[in-house]
Amino acid sequence: MRFIDEAIIRVAGGHGGPGCVSFRRETFAPRGGPDGGDGGAGGQVVFIADTQLSTLQDFRFKRVYQAQAGMHGSGSNKAGRDGEDIEIRIPVGTVIRDVATGEVLVDFTTSGQTWVACKGGRGGKGNAHFVSSTFQAPKFAQPGEPGEEREVKLDLTLLADVGIIGFPNAGKSTLISRISAARPKIADYPFTTLTPNLGVVALGEHESFVVADVPGLIEGAHRGLGLGHKFLKHIERTRVFLHLLDGNVVLEAATADEDREEAMKHAAEILADRYRGIREELRLFSDKLIHKPEIVVINKLDVLESDPHLIESCRVKLRDKIAEIRLDPPESGEPLIISAVTGSGIEDLIRAIQKKFEDAAISKKRAAPLLPDDEGIRK
Repeated sequence: MRFIDEAIIRVAGGHGGPGCVSFRRETFAPRGGPDGGDGGAGGQVVFIADTQLSTLQDFRFKRVYQAQAGMHGSGSNKAGRDGEDIEIRIPVGTVIRDVATGEVLVDFTTSGQTWVACKGGRGGKGNAHFVSSTFQAPKFAQPGEPGEEREVKLDLTLLADVGIIGFPNAGKSTLISRISAARPKIADYPFTTLTPNLGVVALGEHESFVVADVPGLIEGAHRGLGLGHKFLKHIERTRVFLHLLDGNVVLEAATADEDREEAMKHAAEILADRYRGIREELRLFSDKLIHKPEIVVINKLDVLESDPHLIESCRVKLRDKIAEIRLDPPESGEPLIISAVTGSGIEDLIRAIQKKFEDAAISKKRAAPLLPDDEGIRK
């Protein structure tokens, strides 16, 4: 199924049914008077968030959603049937905006969340409704009112706890397939991933987190180059970034005909430049992204596991450069060393992610304002 994350549709509530003009005609009720019933109300257009959906594919071909009109009233004071509502199911994470004003109308963040986009028109009153002591035989009824109508834009943003970012071919798809049940396309060429992939990582019997593999970013992604601009929005709501760097750079340096230490220094500079480039793209897209918690990981180092000194040399040099770029020292053990192919270092990585969640929860708790009843407890 093709991944569609934007759509513009027109939605309209049903027209209210007209009231009825009718008079009693029974032989045993001479001058029985008016008995026209009211028209039924028009149906509503209701959006419902559904976790079973992950794309706006259904809106590619159907762009107009019109709720059913109410039925007209009839004689014997019979009211018309109300029009049926339209229920439109959309993925969790969808934001609905008004096309005319750009205003955010609703943000669907939980499964089962509902929102009435357009109310149906009110049904018209039948002529029986207008009878009075001085006006005994009204020969008119109200027409039904039109339902609300609007054009809206659906904008899907994936809801994930961890966003895997990095240059193309860094091994993001392999990593998500290693730590979750997701099975994205994997190949040995750049831009293999053309759509974001979601996977669920189990931490324990009742704990898990959602990870998103975002298509590879390149310099200029914020201007629309490559695939990054289209999918950068999908990492705006993530809690932690997992910044994946391609360890093949270290392998190439290790096999070069030069001094090993100088080679590792050169490899660390290349990785630092890539790390700096991705952070700059994030900053240019949104200032908020640059301040999210992150974990830097070097992937594809299984071929150098026989030379731990070489790997550690590169890691230390890169660690110093990360500190310069962030203006803040990295966490202990960062950058982490893994191999998504063999699984080496994966458990340490998951523990590091879990620790980021715990640290964020503690910070949030400390930042929460004190309530009067809690002051004595917290002291």
